[in-house]
Amino acid sequence: MLRIEQVISKALAQTDNDRYRLSVLVFARVKELNNGATPLLSYSKEYLKRMDPCDIALCEIAEGMITPVN
Repeated sequence: MLRIEQVISKALAQTDNDRYRLSVLVFARVKELNNGATPLLSYSKEYLKRMDPCDIALCEIAEGMITPVN
């Protein structure tokens, strides 16, 4: 598991270091997660339940599971 600073750095790289695009992407994914979407991460269900939706979204983006639309 990466530290949050590393996750944010990787997620920023996925958006060409555009913090605005990253925040919009995180917001959209958090909204989906809060509305019942299943996390794409392969962590245990117990671990995912303890994670904040924002952290889940950031990890998904950092791993390239969620990508920005150009």
